[in-house]
Amino acid sequence: MISKKTIFLLLAFALLSTQVHAKDVRKIYYEANASYSELSKNKAKLKQRANWIASIRKFQNVYIQDPNGPWAPAGLYMTGLIYKRLYGYSNRKTDILESIDIFERLIKRYPKSSYSIKARKQISKIRNPGSIVNKKASIKVINQLRHWSNPDYTRIVIDLSDPVKFSHNQLHKPERIFVDIRDCKIGRIPKFIKINDNLLKDARASQNTPDVVRVVFDIKSINEYKIFSLKNPFRIVIDVKSKGKKRKYDPLPKIIIGKSHKIKPGAIAKQLALGVKTIVIDPGHGGRDTGAPGYKRGVYEKDVVLKIAKKLARIIKRKIGCKVYLTRTRDKYISLEERTAIANTKNADLFISIHTNASKNKRATGIETYFLNLATDNASISVAARENATSKKNISDLQSILNDLMQNAKINESSLLARYVHKSLVNHMGKKYSRIKNKGVKQAPFYVLLGAQMPSILIESSFISNKTECKRLKNSHYQEQLCLGITKGIKTYIRRISK
Repeated sequence: MISKKTIFLLLAFALLSTQVHAKDVRKIYYEANASYSELSKNKAKLKQRANWIASIRKFQNVYIQDPNGPWAPAGLYMTGLIYKRLYGYSNRKTDILESIDIFERLIKRYPKSSYSIKARKQISKIRNPGSIVNKKASIKVINQLRHWSNPDYTRIVIDLSDPVKFSHNQLHKPERIFVDIRDCKIGRIPKFIKINDNLLKDARASQNTPDVVRVVFDIKSINEYKIFSLKNPFRIVIDVKSKGKKRKYDPLPKIIIGKSHKIKPGAIAKQLALGVKTIVIDPGHGGRDTGAPGYKRGVYEKDVVLKIAKKLARIIKRKIGCKVYLTRTRDKYISLEERTAIANTKNADLFISIHTNASKNKRATGIETYFLNLATDNASISVAARENATSKKNISDLQSILNDLMQNAKINESSLLARYVHKSLVNHMGKKYSRIKNKGVKQAPFYVLLGAQMPSILIESSFISNKTECKRLKNSHYQEQLCLGITKGIKTYIRRISK
């Protein structure tokens, strides 16, 4: 039986540990505050969004390190406040909405904290009819125009400060596509942007009327174009295609093995690659987009999937013998629409996006593989919303336009690729590890797969939010086995299409 003295000593030790930890968190808060104070005085740094986000992350860390401690509400309050001030520079509605969301979370979680009172006042200021937020709300601005090209394809993205209504059409003599954006101002983008690829000459932006911006793309030669919008942040995506030639897969020659015949090293790999010559692997997230946090503190999806992707690239090159490209090779932020554009401009035969799953239920485990289509269940919608960094409502809005977008998408081929890869992956991992749960092949509208001109899939390799699977995902051997399972599935798929 434990004595009262022992219990007292244990409680005293626990209290001392908490005090030491609180002292450490206080130091983190003061360091974050000093960093933000320095940023506030530097006009050049204030113009760069990355500096604001870095400051926000430091205050978020105060909350993450000790969510039940005395410094957590202070860290949350400063996070919300910086997002509010960032809105004054960025004009992004998502920034002010994030600010409100953080203040409301603070009020709900720490109702007795003095920072809860401050948070209520900030929300009141934001929602005041005369506030800077509401004055800016009716004015939308074009922030940027980006483009990527190969000889048969161009993707253009128009980045905007807020959601807008827009219309588009193709005109002749001269050939051009225009996009009219309502309740909008040109902003800081150049009025003339040279594209000069095989399909388009240039892009021209003008204030067509006091409240309508017209963006015109002068055409060299195109077959068709598709246009759609993505949210959080809002952007308009235009995919332009040439007539091109339909890709044909070379038949796989038979390999005859006799007693006196020896196959040279790499011969089978070269023959396997006849059907698929180029694969693009996409390590999800990166940079400021950390992805899902792991069960273990300091573990993030972006880091784990980058390691898996690099291993997968090496194994595919060795076992299949085709070209392999990664959408990112370091901890760098890349937008979802750019990842697809990279795959298209590389003329990839396959596109494979690597992710780790996450759930509020820490007991959730398993592997699931997705291809692009309308979501069939709420769980798939939730996964897509998380990977798209958007809301379930935005997913519903997207589904309403998917039917038109996917008319020429390789849905059947993607479904086939998903089935072969998933079956191989689950079977392979089941032989190596216990309790590998098969969550099946599913379909959902992932932004990163929209507009892909090749069979494309998204693999949720394991649950980083689960204690056991988080530990496994960090392990190099587990990562290697995941890659071997995926590669076996790709080889099966290649054999199937090469018949």
